[in-house]
Amino acid sequence: MSASGLSGIVEEEEPQPRRKRAPWGVIALVLLAGLALIRNGSGEFDAGPPQPAKAAAPDVGRPPSAAPATDPAAAGPSLPESVPDRVRIPLIQVDAPITPVGVDSDGWVAAPPPDDPNLAGWFNGAVTPGEKGTAVVVGHVDNKMGPAVFYGLGALKKGNHVEIHREDGKTAVFEVYGVEVFEKSDFPGDRVYGSKGTPELRLITCGGDYTKQTGYQGNVVVFARLAEVR
Repeated sequence: MSASGLSGIVEEEEPQPRRKRAPWGVIALVLLAGLALIRNGSGEFDAGPPQPAKAAAPDVGRPPSAAPATDPAAAGPSLPESVPDRVRIPLIQVDAPITPVGVDSDGWVAAPPPDDPNLAGWFNGAVTPGEKGTAVVVGHVDNKMGPAVFYGLGALKKGNHVEIHREDGKTAVFEVYGVEVFEKSDFPGDRVYGSKGTPELRLITCGGDYTKQTGYQGNVVVFARLAEVR
């Protein structure tokens, strides 16, 4: 993620253009078409990952009087763009580097290289974690060697924290408010990826029923919102 500097004296460089990002409407159409379902079940590890409890489902249609303790507005203003380089989830002992991922040749969100079990991927077609909008971090649930970086994702519960360290030195701390499993054949792209106008995060891995013939039938999705900046 880092680059070596140039030695010697150089003239002042021209300002680098801001990384162009596809309009959210275009991204949403891609995701809604099912292109964001992650192909990261290896089919080599028989034991399934922890599945989320029903109590961890996102709060939908909750009246204002029952608003969550962590109000997105209370976290202060959103952060500027900065590429994430590490994810930490203390509860499930995740401490992993992050690499940018896009979409693969078939139009699916690409997973990180499967040979490295402790590597997560940030979808670079969306915002960076801490910006206004919904950032997306994906990871394998397992590989040929056994459990991988997001194997324990389904064990998270409301109130747990996810820390995303960024290249600007800031750490965006997100609070989990829901965990669900969605069938890949009926993945609610608008609900998962749609922007709420505040900084949010989605963590995604494979989950649900598993067979050797077809692999995992669903995706575990963790819903979280910005709670703190360190």
